[in-house]
Amino acid sequence: MVVVPQSSDLRPFEILGATKAVDLESALSSAPYGPMPDMVAVAADLYASDERIRNGVLKAMSDSPTTVALWGENVPSELDSRIVPLQHRLSRAAQVFKSHALAAAAAPATAIAATESFLTGGADTLRMRGNLVSMA
Repeated sequence: MVVVPQSSDLRPFEILGATKAVDLESALSSAPYGPMPDMVAVAADLYASDERIRNGVLKAMSDSPTTVALWGENVPSELDSRIVPLQHRLSRAAQVFKSHALAAAAAPATAIAATESFLTGGADTLRMRGNLVSMA
């Protein structure tokens, strides 16, 4: 599931396997219900620019069994002691899917690396599923 701005093109997310999309504003204004997700991934610039998202991430990291992953530049220093850098190794198939998703999003053409770097914290940080390797 992805949470995106209302006018977002969903095709790139569908290519990557998302089966459900929720409008960002609706998600942020509604009361939480149901179980917390196992993992939440958010862009660092969105974390820094939206207080509602920042508060949700901090709550997920402290009050629930949710693992949080952030990617991008300028991760706020308030998270320095709560997150660790990790890399995710992409299979060749994942690299192809990612290149198709980026093309569908009209992103600039770049080579798809064999690994992705991000920062993670919260529950289960040390037992992440998949091919994650601690870079700490």
